[in-house]
Amino acid sequence: MQAIILASGQGTRFVPFSITKPKPLFSVFGQSILEHNLNALIGIVDEVLIIIGYKKEQVKELIGNKYKGIKIKYIDQDEQTGTGAAAKLAAPYLKDKFLLLNGDDYYFQEDIKRAINNFPSILVKEHSNPSAFGVVSVLDAKVVDLIEKPVNPSTNLVNTGLYYLPKSIFEFQIEKSLRGEYEFTDYLRLFLEKNDLYFTIAQNWFPASYPWDIFNALPMLFQEKEKINQGIIESNVEIKGDIIVGKGSVIKSGAYLEGLVYIGENCVVGPNCFIHGVTSIGNYCHIGNAVEIKNSILGNYTNVAHLSYVGDSIIGDNCNLAAGIITANLRHDNANVKTKVKGNLVDTQRNKLGALIGDNVKIGVGTLINPGRKIWPNKTTLPGLIVKDDIE
Repeated sequence: MQAIILASGQGTRFVPFSITKPKPLFSVFGQSILEHNLNALIGIVDEVLIIIGYKKEQVKELIGNKYKGIKIKYIDQDEQTGTGAAAKLAAPYLKDKFLLLNGDDYYFQEDIKRAINNFPSILVKEHSNPSAFGVVSVLDAKVVDLIEKPVNPSTNLVNTGLYYLPKSIFEFQIEKSLRGEYEFTDYLRLFLEKNDLYFTIAQNWFPASYPWDIFNALPMLFQEKEKINQGIIESNVEIKGDIIVGKGSVIKSGAYLEGLVYIGENCVVGPNCFIHGVTSIGNYCHIGNAVEIKNSILGNYTNVAHLSYVGDSIIGDNCNLAAGIITANLRHDNANVKTKVKGNLVDTQRNKLGALIGDNVKIGVGTLINPGRKIWPNKTTLPGLIVKDDIE
């Protein structure tokens, strides 16, 4: 079987992290979103057609032409004209039935296996905020309608973006939508006029529209990892919970690790630091003395110096947070944290959210960063620092 993975978009809602890498390459627990989804396809497909565009060379370099026995073919989408146009680029290379999935959402193998038990089919998921997605109306075992982001949804079943379909679906002619793109869901609507479409309800699916969405996936992603210690843990280190330590890493005396904590390879952690919650620390990181890190994601080659607090935050690769930095993660009025995305103020639906710091950022001693602040590097002069004052 073949699968198409859509991985060509610019990820404009995912800044500052999508400035320096494609969103499907965002990594937690030592694995990118794209690698996670390819792992979920092992044993199900023998070839994956990856639609690439934005910073495509990074995708090719990471994945290569073969991934754990799966043949990889890359197809360029030079102009970003929508998911329908992207998927259709793969049509000449398809044999017949194919899977289609987004490259920047988290899917899981058990759900994919259940989805391919029905043909043709769509994977759906119950969601507490269906208006933010395409809503799927069903009757008995079949789909009867798909409505994109309705104001008053009739159901809480949403479209996950994973389908099992015939190649012939691309014979339909679709027009650009109101936002000027060719939408893959328009193929589905035309398909529904003359064909049955079955649905499978996903047990686990995590969209990653915005950076803070990644937090929702962390507990499930951690449970998939093998809980092993390949590093050095000095005496007087307290561990409570499930801890993963990579090769060459050293956990120094006085460190207290609690919860679900991942520490990559060749890191130095401590002494006398507190890491807790669900936290992912990348490779070659240094966590200094008397540092607290809670429910956060740190990229590779990142340093957090002594007497700092990082809470509910995402820090990119190659960052340096000097001594005494505080990422505040709770508003004074206890309201949800809001941030501007593409000029619009967005409710993150999170009561606690710290800083969103992109790759290659350097922050000076004693800086206080307010909840939800975005800090990202200059696009043309890395490393550099631009602070966008985008929180009301």
